Amino acid sequence: MEVYVIAEGATEERFIKDVLAPSFRSNSIYIKPILMPTSRSQAGGGINLDRFLRSVRNTLRQYPDAVVTTMFDLYALSPSFPLFDEASRENDVYHKVLLLEDGLHRCVIEEIGCEEQRFIPYIQPYEYEGLLFSDIEALVSVETGWEYSRDALQSIIDSVTTPEHINDGYETKPSARLKILSPKYKKTRHGPLIAKKITLSVMEQECKHFSHWVQKLRSI
Repeated sequence: MEVYVIAEGATEERFIKDVLAPSFRSNSIYIKPILMPTSRSQAGGGINLDRFLRSVRNTLRQYPDAVVTTMFDLYALSPSFPLFDEASRENDVYHKVLLLEDGLHRCVIEEIGCEEQRFIPYIQPYEYEGLLFSDIEALVSVETGWEYSRDALQSIIDSVTTPEHINDGYETKPSARLKILSPKYKKTRHGPLIAKKITLSVMEQECKHFSHWVQKLRSI
């Protein structure tokens, strides 16, 4: 079974290839990332509903036996997504993403007419980098010098319920919290490296919504 993940950017693409996909191969589930084209020459970023629907429609038609899923950040998600206004009024982050995922699922089924089980929406609360707070020791071990930020990073995770609750303000989103690292955190290079160091199983233990998505993929 092939599963295509419509992803937000190069960091997620690398994560899917290096961390997520290998754990599924023994079950004959082959997970492959797709970056949506945002122009004639570029892919990744700039996601809105129309662009997404075009991408998911093309993918479902091109691979008629495959399942399609997503990996989008809740942070800076386009207001064009279904139930965005309703979700923005929710205080609980899990209620937000579940509402958005339900709206996106219904929208795809209605607009494209595919079988319900062929599309599994996933929206990461709040940002991909939240997953990297699942194991601070593993995170700071990736670069020499990062160990000096261990206590500051640990205090961040100690102040929230789960890594998925690190919030979505411009200065407080997960990637912004990593600005204290020296040498500098580089999203496309360090993001997948840290995730690989942490391991998928640890991220599942610490991040409930992420784990729920992975379990859905395993049950295909």
